[in-house]
Amino acid sequence: MTDTQRKYKLLVINPGSTSTKVSLFENEKEVFERSLFHDAPVLLQYPHVNDQIPFRYQVILDMLREEKVAPEEIDVYVGRGGSACTQPGGVTKIDQKLYDDTVKAVGGSEHPAKLGVMLAWKFACEYGKAAYTLNPTNVDEYGDLARLTGIRGVYRVSHSHVLNQKAVAEAHAEKLGRRYEDCNFIVGHIDGGITVSAHDHGRMVDGNMGADGEGAFTPTRIGSVPVLQLLDYIEAHSVEDVRLKCSRAGGFVSLFGTSDSDTIHALVDQGNKKATLVWNTMIYQICKMIGEMSTVLKGKVDGILLTGGLMRFDDIAEGIRDRCGWIAPISVYPGELEQEALALSTLKVLRGQAVAMTYSGRNVWQGFDGVDFGE
Repeated sequence: MTDTQRKYKLLVINPGSTSTKVSLFENEKEVFERSLFHDAPVLLQYPHVNDQIPFRYQVILDMLREEKVAPEEIDVYVGRGGSACTQPGGVTKIDQKLYDDTVKAVGGSEHPAKLGVMLAWKFACEYGKAAYTLNPTNVDEYGDLARLTGIRGVYRVSHSHVLNQKAVAEAHAEKLGRRYEDCNFIVGHIDGGITVSAHDHGRMVDGNMGADGEGAFTPTRIGSVPVLQLLDYIEAHSVEDVRLKCSRAGGFVSLFGTSDSDTIHALVDQGNKKATLVWNTMIYQICKMIGEMSTVLKGKVDGILLTGGLMRFDDIAEGIRDRCGWIAPISVYPGELEQEALALSTLKVLRGQAVAMTYSGRNVWQGFDGVDFGE
């Protein structure tokens, strides 16, 4: 039996800020997909994102039991990743070093996506299987202009929904009959977290650090806040409070007490003024982000691609078309293509059609080209 004839079972684990999406693939076929929603108040019971592991692990085990799937029958566990040192794009084998750096968040971002690596490794160790990740949130393809800030020693890094953005960009390029590497796209992932990035000929060259308090506010995040006002807030509260609001307790959670977008949008449909203001402001801020990325690409944009769970609400696309339709054609990909990308890219590795990278434990970027700020 050749590698292409063998039937592999792959469990894909994709944690987000408000859900854990789990899929079982048998080779290219997706047997099932389950999206397990976790309301923010439930997750906020856990002081640190790492503390969610037992809860989410048990949720997955319960789901597998419901689907009558034995974990030991799965050949490989594939997890969404992030929070370790920055990495090149592509498939990476999960090992103890990657797991340990993910737990410690050496990359500086406590994005819930990190739990995918941690959960996949936990299952792999428990059942003696291999584990992989693909295009984690900290894939770094930025240039120097996207990094520098006005504070010596403080530099922007890549924290984004790289996995879904690249998968959607590649799919859209194929739809156009072109290669991703030959196109310029602005891609917005709009869900519990919101990131908008500029993709220049196959490289994600800039974007907002969504989990770090940059860009539009979201169902769970504060977005950009004027620094001096934020300092005043910290003085009256705490640094820990703001860190939590950056990733899990801001946005809708702060304004309404829930991250459930369906609940908020139902209020919008009922004409609730507060909900309408908040919802439309979020759309307005997303449009501003798209405008920023259009300047990064010097106005040469082949398409604006909108994806993520919130794109199930048509008024978001309508609002973006109204303000940004003049920049480039707008295409909507509701949900995401992450599950397929994780599974099919790993399947190529299992079949010997591609080679997985080994995590280096070293950041991709090692300093500005020929410039030393003396920090």
